[in-house]
Order: sequence, then structure tokens, then C-alpha cells
Amino acid sequence: MRARTRPLSHRRRFAAGLAVALLAGVGLCLALVAATREEALAERAERKAVITLRALAELVERAAGGEPGEAVRRAVARFAATHPEVRSVRVVTFEGIRLEASSDPADRGARAAPRRLERDEKPLYDLGQKLRAAVAENRESTAAAEAILGEEIALERRPDGGFALAAPVERGGEVLGLVQMRTEPAPQGAAAPSWLPFLAAWLAPVLVFALLALALGERRAPLAAAAAALLAVALGAVAWLGLRVAAEERRETGRQLAAHAAAEAAATRQLLAELGLPEAPPLAPGRWDVDVQRRPRQLLAAAGTLDEGRLGELVRRDASRLTRAVAWIAAAALALLAFVGFGGAARVGRDLVAHRAAYVYTVPALLAMLLLVFFPFLYGLVLSFTNANIYNSNKPLAELWVGLANFGDILADWRVFERTAEGLVFDYQNFYWTLGFTTVWTVSNVLIGVSIGLALALALNTRGLRLRPLYRVLLILPWAMPNYISALIFRGMFHQQFGVVNQLRQLFGAAPLAWFDSPLTSFLALLTTNGWLSFPFMMVVSLGALQSIPADLYEAARVDGATRWQQFRSITLPSLRPALVPAVILSVIWTFNQFNVVYLVSAGEPAGATEILITQAFKIAFEQYRYGYAAAYSMLIFLILLAYGIWQNRVTKATEAIA
Repeated sequence: MRARTRPLSHRRRFAAGLAVALLAGVGLCLALVAATREEALAERAERKAVITLRALAELVERAAGGEPGEAVRRAVARFAATHPEVRSVRVVTFEGIRLEASSDPADRGARAAPRRLERDEKPLYDLGQKLRAAVAENRESTAAAEAILGEEIALERRPDGGFALAAPVERGGEVLGLVQMRTEPAPQGAAAPSWLPFLAAWLAPVLVFALLALALGERRAPLAAAAAALLAVALGAVAWLGLRVAAEERRETGRQLAAHAAAEAAATRQLLAELGLPEAPPLAPGRWDVDVQRRPRQLLAAAGTLDEGRLGELVRRDASRLTRAVAWIAAAALALLAFVGFGGAARVGRDLVAHRAAYVYTVPALLAMLLLVFFPFLYGLVLSFTNANIYNSNKPLAELWVGLANFGDILADWRVFERTAEGLVFDYQNFYWTLGFTTVWTVSNVLIGVSIGLALALALNTRGLRLRPLYRVLLILPWAMPNYISALIFRGMFHQQFGVVNQLRQLFGAAPLAWFDSPLTSFLALLTTNGWLSFPFMMVVSLGALQSIPADLYEAARVDGATRWQQFRSITLPSLRPALVPAVILSVIWTFNQFNVVYLVSAGEPAGATEILITQAFKIAFEQYRYGYAAAYSMLIFLILLAYGIWQNRVTKATEAIA
């Protein structure tokens, strides 16, 4: 007889739980502080490079106002000579597609400026055109009060730690070209904070708890309270230390940026004087500290001095962000303490040992589900609470957090139509229009698929039907063919000029029809396409269920004098229900999200009237580049389908066993 394992005492469990929770919590806080310092160093180097680029761009713009060619080349040469941290400078003008000036060692001899750009330098010209387009679009967006802005400064960190930057060169509001600058790797300080305070924050509470446990004995509640209190105190001390580090790094960033802007302003004034260029209007180095949309960050005043009020605001913002992060870490550490201290970890360990063979087989599938399903879903859920777009995708999600704003924007807009002098005008981009169309689309397609599929299954189930295998193969072909191929074929069939549908109409004297110019005809084209694709699935499901019905039931019904309709209603339909209702649920979900047919056949024409929710979400994400808004759209689609699936299962009880 096997001896029973003696359970661990409460003191040991809570001591182990506190040690593990502190290790996880303090370790995560240490990583957070290190990441904060690393982020501050990277931001500092990046913003210094942008200030230098803006000083260079202003110098080039003033030089271009006089004798454009020679003045610009002298300005670039003098700037490169006074800035050893700048590896190369190149100035491109759009007129004549010329390299106007360059300090790049590669542009020597036959390749010396000025010259026309060569074929392999086309990306440089394309970059300039991209910046010019961004400037024009941003001016229009500002006038229209739109929030999404394009990048007017190209900024790339090279693998060696240096930067490659480019900015437009303007004169009188017109973009003449671009200036490109490459910098040497910026010197980096040590990013790792001292680990001794964090080691003390882990070790001291464990030792204090060991002393307290001697007095508390095996009483579980006091032990749990003592462990939780020590955990909170330790993580609070670590959080305080992290806030001090973050505040000091933010202040150091402000001091260094102000000093760098002042130094660049002094150097630029000296270069303007040497080159005989005007200093009017006066330089404003405070406006050189900008983001990639060339919007001032407002940390520096116009003269380049540090704005202490703005600095304090940034320090408070950093403190709020770090406090939230530490609060989440503390909650996770407390949960870990409870899991270990109250015996959950011990029970899980025993189960893992007892059923280790089963877990070995299921762990790979579980990991695959976590990576391929749950992580993308949770990331999409978090993304739906942000205003992420193509222009701010490099920022952490915490800075883009907008809460329920996306859901409010989607659900609060009830203006599906407006009354005008010309009648009702529908807003096809409105969520409720798209939801209504998606509902009509889904119901219509499911009704067609179920009706045709069931009718064909009944026909194929006829006893003594000749060539039944051939009919089965032919009728399942629409389902066997990739649906995007079928969608493209039907798109061509409904073409106004060359489509076979209009050619058949012309054979009967009817005029060709522009199928995708009207919401109704476009919907009919979509319905025809998806009906062709959907009936084979319902036919196969219904046929399998029909063949499982015992023939004795029908013979008994015929003996009792039941008609065919009575047999169908009393025997066939109840027997089909367990197979047909889950198939209908699947069909509804598939049709609700039938992306290929709508996107490839009608593409939402006309004017988005035939978009369904999933194609609308796709276009918001990959045509408008509003990732957070599109994620919120997708979450609403998920919630609608989840509610439908739960409701239909409860109402029909189709997945329950037949009594």
C-alpha cells in the first residue's frame, strides 16, 4: 500500500508563494525600468537627429532663396564640415531631377553634384515625391479637421545605430525638393539600472515573512494577509524607484534637447553669417523639435529654452503610465501568491504528474491554439481600444489608448439616410446600413442554400434513382471548386459588355444591364453567385441525415395511411433537425463573413451599398489604414455572431441528445 504524501504546511506554501510572486513582480518591474531608460535614450538620440535635420533644412531653404545652385552647395559643405557626427548630406531638387549638393564620399569625381539623378537613385526621388505628397495631404487634412496625418520627415534607424533622415525643402509654401542626412551611431549610455535595490526588494520581504511565520503558526488567513502586505510594500517601493528613474530620464532628455537646439541655432547663425545669407525671419530652434509630421512637440519654447510646464506635464504622464503598468504587475503577482499559497499550484502539480501522458499529447495543440487563435484574438481586442493607424503604428499601444471611443463612433451614428430635395439619400458607409444589408444577405443566402440543398437531397435519396453517383459528383462540383475562382467567373458572367448573362438577355431582345450600378441588381448578382456556392454543403449534410433514417419508420407510416407530406413533416424533418440546425448555424456564420464573394464579385458597388461587415472592416483597415477602428468593427462582428450562435443553440436545442 502506497504511503500518502504529507501536504506542505501553510507557512511553507505562503513563503514559497511570496518568493515566487516577488520574483515575478520585481523582475517585471526591473524589466520595465530598464525598458523605460532604454526608450528614453533612443528617443533622445532620435530627437537630436531631427533637430539637426531641421537646422540643416532651414539652412538649405535660406540658401535656395538666393543663388540656388552654388549657395546650396556651399551651405552643405560648410554644414558637413562643422558637424562631424553627420556622415553625409544630399540635396535633391525636383526640377530637372537633380542632385544639387552632396557631401557623400560616393558623390565624387564623375558623380559629383550638381548632376541629374541616375537610374539607381530613383528611390531617393520617390522618397522626395512621397514627402511632397504628405505635405499637401496634411494641409488638406488640417483644413478639413481630419486627424490622420502623413509623415513629412522620413526617419529610419540603421543597423549600426545611426539614422537616415529626410525632410522636404520648401520655398514660399512650395516643396522644391528634399534634403537627406545620415548620421554616425549615437553614443549610448548604459541602459541597465542597478539591480541591487531590486534584489533587496525581493529578499527583505521573504526574510521578514519567515520571522512573522514563526509567530503566526499555521493560521492561514493571517499568513495570507502578511504575505499580501509584504508583497504590496515591496512592489510599492520598486514602483517608487521606477518613477524616480523615469522622471530623471525625462528631465535629462529635456535638458539635452534644449542644449542641443541652442547649439544648433548658434552654429546655424554662424554659418548664415559666413555664407552671407539673411537671418530674417529669426531662427526659432524651439520649432525644430518636431515629430515625423513636423508638428512641434512643445517641449521647447520658440527660442529653444526648456518649457518647464510642459516638462512637468510629460513627467506626470510618464508616472501615470508606469503606475498603471505596475498596478497590473501587482495584480498578477497577487494572483500568483494566492495560487501558490492556497494550494492551487500543488494541486496542479499533482494532476500534471498523475496525468502526464495526456498532457504530453495535448500541450502541442494547446500551444498552437494559444499562438494561432487566442493571441491574435486578444491582440485584436486590445487594438480595438486604440486609435492605431498607419502613421502611429510604431508607438506603444498604451499611448494610443482611447477606450470605448471607436465603439461609440461606430454605434452612435444613426444617420442611415437623409431627406434632401432629391429624395432619400442613404449613407452606405454607415454601420447600421451595412449591418442591415449583411443580415438580408445572410438570411437570403441561407434560405436559398437550405431550400435547394434539401430539395436535391430528397431527390437523390429516391429509391431506385439511376445514375445517382454521377448526379452526386456533378452537384458537389460548385463546392469542390475554390470559391474565389467561382466568384471571378461570375464577376465576368455579369459584365455589362462581355458577360454571358447580358448576351442571353440580348438573345431575347432585352438591353444589356449594368448589374453593379444599382444596389438591387448588384445584390441579385451576389445572391446568384453565393447560392451556387452554398447549396452543395446543405445537400451533403441533408443527404447524410436522410440516409440514416430507418426505412421501417416510413413503412409503418404508410401502413397507418400517412401521406407523403405527413411523412415528411412527422418523420423526415424531426430526424433532420440534429444535423440540419448545426449546419444552418455554420452556414449563417460562413455567409455572414463571406468575404471572397462580395469582395471579388461586386466589390461593394455601387458606392459601398453592397458591402458586408467583414469587407467594410477590411477596407477600413487596409484602404483607410485605421487599424484600431477596424479592430473595433471586427469585435462587433464577433459579438453579433457569438450572440446568434448562443441564441440559436438555446432555442433549437439541436446539439442536445434526442430523448
